[in-house]
Amino acid sequence: MVTEKPKIGNIKLNGWAVLAPMAGVSDLPYRVIAMNHGAAMTTTEMVSAKGLYFNNEKTKNMLKIHEGEHPVTIQLFGSDPDIMAFAAKEVQKVGADIVDINMGCPMHKIVRNGEGSALMKNVSLAADIVKSMVRAVSVPVTVKMRIGWDEKSINCIELAQAVEEAGAAAITVHGRTRSEMYMGHAHWDVIKRVVESVAIPVFGNGDVVDGISAKRLMEETGCAGIAIGRAAWGNPWIFRSVNAYLQDGSILSEPTAGEKLGMAELHLKGLVINKGEYVAVREMRAHASHYFRGLRKATELRRGIMKAQSEKEFIDLLHVYKKKYDL
Repeated sequence: MVTEKPKIGNIKLNGWAVLAPMAGVSDLPYRVIAMNHGAAMTTTEMVSAKGLYFNNEKTKNMLKIHEGEHPVTIQLFGSDPDIMAFAAKEVQKVGADIVDINMGCPMHKIVRNGEGSALMKNVSLAADIVKSMVRAVSVPVTVKMRIGWDEKSINCIELAQAVEEAGAAAITVHGRTRSEMYMGHAHWDVIKRVVESVAIPVFGNGDVVDGISAKRLMEETGCAGIAIGRAAWGNPWIFRSVNAYLQDGSILSEPTAGEKLGMAELHLKGLVINKGEYVAVREMRAHASHYFRGLRKATELRRGIMKAQSEKEFIDLLHVYKKKYDL
């Protein structure tokens, strides 16, 4: 099995499976859950460097870190080297162990400003951003990218080598182009080529859903670790499962229906504490549908959850379902 655990700069991870950044998912409450269920490292939702530069309160609130969450990476997005350097300093001040640069987000509202995966079309600017941030902070600076803008411009090797030379301590590669968004299969063969082209650790991202697929990705690409995104939504158990399988081939049992419902309740309570009841109940509707996957007659539970207006109403629905099916 895999034995060498990854190291990012001076940060030694205690496993291979890390939580990838996901807007609307990898906020503080879920990151704490992921860390408590085996994630070797967590990463925040992408945070606007301009928002920090202009002292936006909503943006600053995204920098909150739990004392038991380390190692934690805060991911920034932006395209101005000086503003990104300023934001990196702010990230370091709040206690982040690593600062990551988003060069992979495919959403139009991000790329239209030359940010996210649009930076892959401007390698010299991407490198300048890394240089500026590395000079600004003492913590490791990392980059998350895709394999290219589209199938005609797969330039991840060029970008990986440029950011490595600029001082990046590690890279995460999502094995799809920006034009592919999240469709089709991740191109693990391209991730392998990136691994072979640089000396810094490369984390593979895309199509890992369990320990078996994680091991296959690591064997096929030689990557140092696995960044898990969508497969972890509503399934924090995946981190412990993947790490156990990579460690010694152990296959852990799947969470029971009762455990899934209990986790949904815990997640809601964390959201209430951090965001208030009104926001928490509404955000939890999306999370809950992922926790409910595989439950019998989950549709009726989802319908009730979508109508819930309060924390009590939400939790009461969970308890009624558990009692009905003797969970």
